[in-house]
Amino acid sequence: MQISASEREFTVVIPARMASSRLPNKPLADIGGLPMVVRVAQRASQSNARQVVVAADDARIVQACRSHGVTALLTRQDHLSGTDRLAEASQLLGLEADDVVVNVQGDEPLILPQLINNVALLLAQRPEASMSTAAHAIGSLEEFMNPNVVKLVMDARQSALYFSRAPIPWWRDGQSNGSLRTLPTPAPLRHIGIYGYRAAFLSDFPHLPPAPLESMESLEQLRVLWHGHRIAVHVTELAPGPGVDTPEDLERVRQLLD
Repeated sequence: MQISASEREFTVVIPARMASSRLPNKPLADIGGLPMVVRVAQRASQSNARQVVVAADDARIVQACRSHGVTALLTRQDHLSGTDRLAEASQLLGLEADDVVVNVQGDEPLILPQLINNVALLLAQRPEASMSTAAHAIGSLEEFMNPNVVKLVMDARQSALYFSRAPIPWWRDGQSNGSLRTLPTPAPLRHIGIYGYRAAFLSDFPHLPPAPLESMESLEQLRVLWHGHRIAVHVTELAPGPGVDTPEDLERVRQLLD
């Protein structure tokens, strides 16, 4: 299937909010002399995106971005999720219904530009999908059993069947006394929190009622599957760099970028 030049174009939107219980003022955390959200935007600008925009809930984030040459929009403070913030940003940018928007998390200063490209291109290649995302193979049993690691399973076309904090798929014959002895084969997949959207679906998303499974697992992407939409999955061989959720994460990333 041929993908035209226009279909390859996409916009990166980076949602950023000042409130963070574990790391106050996280978007403005200093990493090598630059605010973290600026670092993320600079990495994203190395992708093939036609534009990279930060969607912020605080004027201080907007000012910090603009002072370093990063485009930023001030969005409402009352959004319930980053996806809702993306939807507002897409409307402010005047994006067309078929435009592709890639959501890069504002706490991923080591995001791989090629991963952004792959997620955007996958959505252009899969017209039946409303969203795209990414995953990579889990390498340890400890990671597989960790409820903070989101797992996913796919169908034959590499569309997501389900996302869970539980270890899926559960290997029935690989357990002893109710516990797994080793990882399933093929290796289970860890979900990577990057998403591609069609702008039309992004506008509709805030109006979709939350799903019971979404509330139970605390995974917003389950709302998409619950309402019958498809999420195409790009499986990458490269594990993403560490994100920043805690002061310890911040120090780790500072050392990596030093």
